[in-house]
Amino acid sequence: MTPVLPTGCIVALLGAESTGKTELARALVQRMNERGIHATFVGEYLREWCEREGRTPRADEQQAIAEEQTRRIDAAAALGVAVADTTAVMTAVYSELLFADTTLYPDALAAQQRCAITLLTALDLPWVADEMRDGPHVREPVDAMVRRALASAGVAYTVVHGSGSERLASAWRAIQSVADRGGLSRDGGRDAVAPDRGAATASEGWTWSCDKCSDPECEHRLFTDLLARRE
Repeated sequence: MTPVLPTGCIVALLGAESTGKTELARALVQRMNERGIHATFVGEYLREWCEREGRTPRADEQQAIAEEQTRRIDAAAALGVAVADTTAVMTAVYSELLFADTTLYPDALAAQQRCAITLLTALDLPWVADEMRDGPHVREPVDAMVRRALASAGVAYTVVHGSGSERLASAWRAIQSVADRGGLSRDGGRDAVAPDRGAATASEGWTWSCDKCSDPECEHRLFTDLLARRE
């Protein structure tokens, strides 16, 4: 099925390093365009900035990077559907992690609340190193910080799992579910509707319960077992 996504709709992908955000965002844009939805991929400005400058940003440079990320997403959404590889929330998370600076959260979360759909990429993909990444040891702390930030602002999100086509199918189901439930307003944002099954809300904190049970530790155990079987 093809969801009805109005102009102004923002599909935002959040997640720790090496969890497949970019690949998934590009795959979503390709599928949308193939099905007649005008969608634009919005890449991660922080990575572009680091490649251009040849270094990571200082604490005082983080705000401008977050603002540019939001500006690019809004510009793409004005033309149709924006699928964002990341949002200012990730810049805010890394500002807290690296510089103990939490000042970027208010604006970043306000922008996140305008997103129609927020997808959080699970930690079930193997780590792939590159020169821009900090290391696999930061993935769990970052994941927890993202969940906590979204919960603090009441931003509903859906965790997507699997690799390749499985991850794409998981994300597509989440998008279809929000669209089917009438959760998209005329300007492309998300109306106040009950969250999707498997989505987290502020009242639940940053934990997530899977579709198979009500145990919030289930996800962690599931992916620990999956990773163990791959080794």
